[in-house]
Amino acid sequence: MIDVEHPIVITGASSGIGRALAIELAARGASLVLQGRDEGRLEEVRRGVERAGGHGESRALDLTDDAALDAWTDSLGGRGVAALVHSAGLIRLGTVAETDADVLDAHHRLNVRAPYRLTRALLPELEAAAGQVVFVNSGAGLRANARWGAYAASKFALRALADSLRQEVAERGVRVTTVYPGRTATPMQREVHRQEGRRYDPDAFVRPEDVASQVAALLALEPPSTVSELTIRPA
Repeated sequence: MIDVEHPIVITGASSGIGRALAIELAARGASLVLQGRDEGRLEEVRRGVERAGGHGESRALDLTDDAALDAWTDSLGGRGVAALVHSAGLIRLGTVAETDADVLDAHHRLNVRAPYRLTRALLPELEAAAGQVVFVNSGAGLRANARWGAYAASKFALRALADSLRQEVAERGVRVTTVYPGRTATPMQREVHRQEGRRYDPDAFVRPEDVASQVAALLALEPPSTVSELTIRPA
């Protein structure tokens, strides 16, 4: 059963998988704390959460801004956190030869460092609620292809972070899951196709709502059961 007593924190909630998950959890009565960078789109999702039957509050901020992130996590203290879902992400394609190290650093800051700092800050709240951490990774976190080097490197690192954390916090009642979606019909996937120079057909890919329903199901698992890894692919 979804914990409705403590909030679920979702990053990257203004679109894609994060948005779909917010609406799915709201329909199950969850209380949500939503993060995104676009304040207008984030407010639209918050209103959708309320219409779906949940309770939502939103905070527009850049997760790579340390001061803003610290202020936000400070405001969440003392509540307990039922789940922390890392859904925000950045992707820029390019060969190693043509991609500047600044692009690699940008991937690391948002895709690895921000989840690391946010998880670390909220661990006391997660422990207080015997909560869960969900890292929305990627198929690129399991296999790297040409032109995906900078992005895949960050997702491999995120996988390592989740694997280490899982062992560290299990005895404290916190469960950790990594989700590996294949190509999913999101605005990010549309941008990937633009970078690849290919036509985008959303019907060919996993629906974000399907990923959301599976994540909601694993969040509803009663302890000690847990899903360590979940892979979802287009047929």
